[in-house]
Amino acid sequence: MALTELAGLDQTKGLEEWRIAYLGKKSRLTELLRSLATLPLEERKELGAATNILKNELESEYKQKEDLLRNAGIAAAGVGIDVSLPGRSFPKGHLHPVSRVLTEISDIFAGMGFQVVEGPEVEWDHYTFDSLNIPPEHPSRDNMASFWLDAPPKEPEGWRMLLRTHTSPMQARVMEKVPPPIRIVVPGRVFRYEATDATHLAMFTQIEGLAVDKGITMADLKGTLFEFARRFFGPDRAVRFRTDFFPFVEPGAEMAIECAVCRGKGCRLCSGSGWIEILGAGMVHPRVLKMAGIDPDVYSGFAFGIGIERIPMLHYGIDDIRLFYNGDLRFLGQF
Repeated sequence: MALTELAGLDQTKGLEEWRIAYLGKKSRLTELLRSLATLPLEERKELGAATNILKNELESEYKQKEDLLRNAGIAAAGVGIDVSLPGRSFPKGHLHPVSRVLTEISDIFAGMGFQVVEGPEVEWDHYTFDSLNIPPEHPSRDNMASFWLDAPPKEPEGWRMLLRTHTSPMQARVMEKVPPPIRIVVPGRVFRYEATDATHLAMFTQIEGLAVDKGITMADLKGTLFEFARRFFGPDRAVRFRTDFFPFVEPGAEMAIECAVCRGKGCRLCSGSGWIEILGAGMVHPRVLKMAGIDPDVYSGFAFGIGIERIPMLHYGIDDIRLFYNGDLRFLGQF
């Protein structure tokens, strides 16, 4: 009788009434289960087993009918979403790989006693070039090498504004205001007017480092950078130092890391050399110290600048720097 009534239902309202009548707390089935305690043991076992089988069958048929009526109601309403189902979860966001590496590098140098500071992306040419001993004829000061801007009406006489070409201007700004000892790293974006390829962009990220104190030598610079490479890349990655020239340091050097893609054999990423340069460094030029008001006869210092995008390229074996900024979620989702 109960199953016959259930089969004839065509509305969810009638379905709930059926459930109360046959499976509710005051239903005949529930009363029968409660009365089992008054029966002799043998009758209780036999009747109890039969009653539980009946109850399970009714519950199963009820669930099937409930699903059938719900689906029929959704189809009749023309709705393609079952609002009774759990909502769809959206993927969680995460830091961009460049931001993640920048934070990790900042933490490494902070652990070695460096303070993290930031500077303006729109900078004066005085701090970008003049205070760093970069002469007027240097190629980076050419109108076709930097992004020059219109300066505000009350700019200092003779100064021009541009998008900073490196994070080094903060060297001069900090040394002007902070007496030694100085130990800082400066993360931030920089801008250069150049063609893009697998290892170059017009906008990229750097982290600048500066240490000024009494008795600082080239050995301190190499020791600091070797320790950074060991902490970030691991002790097995080969590191190479070679002499180089930068106007604001003397002597100057470059540091390269063994290519992660070819492991030193030569590939497109490393231009066949097996190495990728990740930073320029050197001892702060005495003239730079003097222009900042620091006596070069008493103090010395070292500076370095790291191209951040090349670090995750080496770390993860990525062969094209443009992948970081083309917005492809398939690529970014891997990190």
